[in-house]
Amino acid sequence: MTVASSLEPLLRSIFGTAEPPVRVRFWDGSDLGGEIGRSDDAVLVLRSPDALRRLLYAPGELGFGRAYVAGDIDVEGDIYAILDLRRLLGEVRDHVEVRLDRHGIVALLKAGRSLRLIGRPLPPPLEEAHLRGALHSKVRDAAAIAHHYNVGNDFYRAVLGPTMAYSCGYWPNAQTTLDDAQTAKIELICRKLALRPGMRLLDIGCGWGAMAMHAAQHYGAHVVGVTVAREQAELARKRIAEAGLADRIEIRLQDYRDVDDGPFAAISSIGMSEHVGRDRLGDYLGVVMRLLQPEGRFLNHAISSPDTRGGKVPPRSFIGRYVFPDGELIEVGSLITAMQDLGLEVRDVESLREHYARTLRAWVANLEARWDELVGIVGVGRARVWRLYMAASALNFEMNRTAIHQVLAVRPSKDGNSAMPATRLPFASVD
Repeated sequence: MTVASSLEPLLRSIFGTAEPPVRVRFWDGSDLGGEIGRSDDAVLVLRSPDALRRLLYAPGELGFGRAYVAGDIDVEGDIYAILDLRRLLGEVRDHVEVRLDRHGIVALLKAGRSLRLIGRPLPPPLEEAHLRGALHSKVRDAAAIAHHYNVGNDFYRAVLGPTMAYSCGYWPNAQTTLDDAQTAKIELICRKLALRPGMRLLDIGCGWGAMAMHAAQHYGAHVVGVTVAREQAELARKRIAEAGLADRIEIRLQDYRDVDDGPFAAISSIGMSEHVGRDRLGDYLGVVMRLLQPEGRFLNHAISSPDTRGGKVPPRSFIGRYVFPDGELIEVGSLITAMQDLGLEVRDVESLREHYARTLRAWVANLEARWDELVGIVGVGRARVWRLYMAASALNFEMNRTAIHQVLAVRPSKDGNSAMPATRLPFASVD
């Protein structure tokens, strides 16, 4: 009996059909499915019984993620077609009652015995994060950032491109390239902040210095960039020196909460506040208020949750264990409320959801084009984490499961002046 035939009764009991929506190939060479889906160019490969054991002990995305990172599950062809299985299964469920009845339980037990699925849970791959300490303490936050960002500058350069901007790009038209999109995003933020020569800018979570360098080179700003990722800080300083901008930019290996040399005329935070946490949001914005001068502008660019009930990354999710441990996606309305509670006046909100989906697909293409080289840099497990994370995230943005917003706020003066333009025209578009 083949593995496919062993699992066929179980699949029929669950979905009312023996055919999964994508083609699945098992370790004995047998396969199932593909007729329902539209993904002939994609195959989900289960390389050993350990793939099913991981799914059995951690049902859902965490088990799938562990199996993929460990190499027990593989994807041949279009990874998006495989990850779109969630939507395809949803279409099946619209017409079929999904259930595990008495016959399904019997089928599960028979399959478990014949396929050697019964036994102790397998240890998770080494790439899984296990943080200790108080949630969002400085020490634990630094460890969470290190888990994600200290992968190696060569890896990031290959995936992100020469700009090394690790956030959503801005794509004005169909001909825009990834590098142009990242430059356009930074230009848009500089316009929204109304940067001018000699103005002091604080860039919270400065990454590899892309925002700081653009603001200094094209707007004459004097920039302080802070990050708690050591490898980022070291490379950012090197890039700034090579560009001849060291007299206008200071990169600090420093927690934003420890910055004490305000005021600043403008503050940018690009892809950083996802690490703050909802319970610490008031503290985060309080630091911004303390450091921002009257009539100064603050631009928060962050992934957000469309769910008003909260967007805490589940600790037993793939993202929570492998990508953004302790991350929280705060619904944009909650962010706006928190800003205004502290006296920041929100002046502009812009959604870039489709832009991030396109950015992620460009990063995946870079990763896949240089796969063997990048596996040699970070190892196959870490490369698999990134491929799965970025491809799944692209689909989430496309299907409105995840959002992203730029929120521009100003600290009004005591008499209520905002020094804001009368219209959005100064930053309405970037060509």
